[in-house]
Amino acid sequence: MTAVEQDFIAADVHPIDMVETLAEQCRWDFDRLGEDQIAMAIEGSWRTYSLSLAWSGYDDMLRLVCSFELDPAQARRPEVVRLIHMINDKIWNGSFVHWADQGMLAFRYGLTLAGGATATPEQIEAMVLSAVALSERFYPAFQLVGWGDEAPETALRVAIEEHYGTA
Repeated sequence: MTAVEQDFIAADVHPIDMVETLAEQCRWDFDRLGEDQIAMAIEGSWRTYSLSLAWSGYDDMLRLVCSFELDPAQARRPEVVRLIHMINDKIWNGSFVHWADQGMLAFRYGLTLAGGATATPEQIEAMVLSAVALSERFYPAFQLVGWGDEAPETALRVAIEEHYGTA
């Protein structure tokens, strides 16, 4: 049983209520911004990630944005964008985008619940944990390209190789 499923046996529970329960049980800092939106801060190994989840009844979608600061020098931005495209080609559950004006990088994912479908606690927990895990996995590659003058191909290899043990 996942962290939140024990509290939600009924099928007709608002997705943001499930996210709030998950945040409470995992002791993440969060702020319920309204009935349909919540913001959280989740501490990773590399940094603290800001997550926002919002429910859109208009298109029956639970939207997740996991963002963190990434503001490389202007000269390195094309290489960062190239790395983002390469990463997005490797993952299936969402995508990264660079918001240069805000100096942010974000991972975005949308869970479509059309036709009266409801989100399960497992789905919500998986999408939150996946967003953080992918951000953690590729953060070193973004650093290597943005500030270390590495080629995107080299940085991506570092991020996707299996690592064993600890340094």
